Amino acid sequence: MARKAARRATNGLLEEALANLINNQALFVGQAAIMNERFARNDERFARNDERFARSDERFARIDERFARIEAELTEIRTILEALPEAIRQKIGFEPR
Repeated sequence: MARKAARRATNGLLEEALANLINNQALFVGQAAIMNERFARNDERFARNDERFARSDERFARIDERFARIEAELTEIRTILEALPEAIRQKIGFEPR
């Protein structure tokens, strides 16, 4: 009799452990689905950010090109302005003493 009672107690523990395992597996599968959904949303968000950064990089490259052209034009204007006083002197026939 004692053996049967011990066996029933062991079977009860085994059934309880099995029920816990099945429950935990169900919880894990549910959480895994939620995490996969979050990962998918994050992947989409990262893709949008990558596109946005690419557009920003292109825009900054265009801005850098414009600044380089402006700088070159300003250098040319400076050269012209520095030479202007002497050109005026020559034009009006001014001769230094």
